[in-house]
Amino acid sequence: MRFLAGWCAAVLAAGGMGLATPAAAQSHWPDRIHRSGFEAVAAGPLDDADAVRFLTQATFGANDADIAHLRLVGYEGWLNEQFAAPVSLQVPYLDWVQALVCAPGDDYCNLVAEWTHARMQIWAINALGTPDPSRGGALPTDQLRQRVAFALSEIFVVSNSNGTLAGQPWALASYYDMLTQDAFGNFRTLLEDVTLHPAMGVFLTHIQNQKADDAANIHPDENYAREINQLFSVGLVQLNPDGTPRLSGGVPIPTYDQSVVRGFAAVFTGWNFNAVGCTLDYVDGQPLCCNNPENPEQYFWCGPANEDDLAWQRPMQPVEYWHDHSSSKQLLAYPGVALPGGVLPPADAQTELGAALDNIFHHPNVGPFIGKQLIQRLVTSNPSPAYVQRVAQAFDDDGSAAHVRGNLRAVLRAILLDPEARLGHLQRYTSYGKLREPLLKLTQMWRALHARTPTGDPVWSGRVGNLGAWWPPVIDQIGQAPLYSPTVFNFFKPDFAPTGELRTAGMVAPEFQILTDTTATSLANIVFYEVFCRYAGSTCWSASDPSILLMQQDADAALAAVDPAALVDRYNLLLMAGQMSPFMRNVLVTRLNQLLPADYDNVGRARLHEALYLILASPEYSIQK
Repeated sequence: MRFLAGWCAAVLAAGGMGLATPAAAQSHWPDRIHRSGFEAVAAGPLDDADAVRFLTQATFGANDADIAHLRLVGYEGWLNEQFAAPVSLQVPYLDWVQALVCAPGDDYCNLVAEWTHARMQIWAINALGTPDPSRGGALPTDQLRQRVAFALSEIFVVSNSNGTLAGQPWALASYYDMLTQDAFGNFRTLLEDVTLHPAMGVFLTHIQNQKADDAANIHPDENYAREINQLFSVGLVQLNPDGTPRLSGGVPIPTYDQSVVRGFAAVFTGWNFNAVGCTLDYVDGQPLCCNNPENPEQYFWCGPANEDDLAWQRPMQPVEYWHDHSSSKQLLAYPGVALPGGVLPPADAQTELGAALDNIFHHPNVGPFIGKQLIQRLVTSNPSPAYVQRVAQAFDDDGSAAHVRGNLRAVLRAILLDPEARLGHLQRYTSYGKLREPLLKLTQMWRALHARTPTGDPVWSGRVGNLGAWWPPVIDQIGQAPLYSPTVFNFFKPDFAPTGELRTAGMVAPEFQILTDTTATSLANIVFYEVFCRYAGSTCWSASDPSILLMQQDADAALAAVDPAALVDRYNLLLMAGQMSPFMRNVLVTRLNQLLPADYDNVGRARLHEALYLILASPEYSIQK
């Protein structure tokens, strides 16, 4: 781990999240002289650098067109556009590919790995804003929604790592689409949709959960009952409105105990696939049909037919025969709880589910617990308690005449337009920011350089290039891919703190949990290959694949040929929001000027490659500020 320790120290020394490094020694601390506070932060962006910082938080990366448009419409106008933009989904793309390449008896269509590649490709199409052929070549414009959906996927985790889900790409695409559709809705709706999605039912094992039967030694599965509270809503300890733990005698107060877990486990009994048709299983020589519950026991164990992918996309349905109607359930108890003492009386499965989710939704922890995690995913790892409280207030009351609780549009607006989001890098520069996730480094590079396939569309050609066949090894090398977390705890935990200065200071840095010797080196190697080989006009062997994403480098190469300093300044803006230190800029410009026209067929291209690679591999860039 010596390399990792040294790399972490280098990042901290770069000033992103360091604590004790003298400002004068670094010569790149932000200048606050032009941020007097006379203008409201929501009135911005005041310049291109402000626009890039905002787009880095709210999308998968900035490009020239997005910067110009944001400068034109402003933060508020941009948010309103994004809230109104059409939703870009994944399932229609999988359906389009299936219709394009599948013929009766075509064994290719049975290769689950290829459908997983297609799911990765449509994720990238939507994230990067490349044309979607399943929608007639329409360009996805809902960049905020896509970015928030990715953040939600790291909170409400399901994963291809599950053996069953690994063989159900439509289930995972449908689950991601659900997060995308709910990203601007109400948290209560999101909580129910997550609970009833078959992908979550399989991943956290509450699908086909049975009521207790002591004689048969059957007890309701507690997996989802535990995680919906611990990870998806209230957390393990009671919180103040600012997200800090409530204490009793200096010790945090637990949010719930095992009796509450058992109570929720009993609520989540009797839910099964909402399937049609018959499975391939037979009972007494007769097909076992999912839409014929005359025999409840057989019906309950019936899953979706192999050809019925829609069963993986429909919310689960109740089977009352297997639901626990026999006893009251102890749920969360808190001041103002609707259920007396948090106790839920027996009812049918749907009624109990609704009451149980309401019980969670109205808990005072939800606003600060979820709000802080969204801040961490989009803006900074260590938001101030005041920032968390302002976002939690927006969760509790959206400010409308109806005083709606759980309005995610209001929450996102509060997160992105908060003074700490817009000016935190100026106000708290020794503790502000977050380590960039590996996947977000790649998307930012692709978006900044307008990555496209040679045809302009991501063409299905049996393999999906660096967004398909390329993807599985990258998962292992960078430690991250959409819906590929190794556990329900995501790729990294929100409270992870690496040993050393950060932990001693009581700070967290979640993304450092997947920064290892291997991933740090592998990501640098992947970026090297992308920069030096994956561009329009490349002679590298893989660049000829019609489904490979190629970056558009010609204009920047022409700039680098005549003005290397201007190229560095351009990438400083696009990739670092103008936050590059004078020291780093001087090193880069000096290096690029050492690459002489006499030594290269295209000196502009050579300078571009070195500048782009060195910036993306640098410690300064690695911290989003």
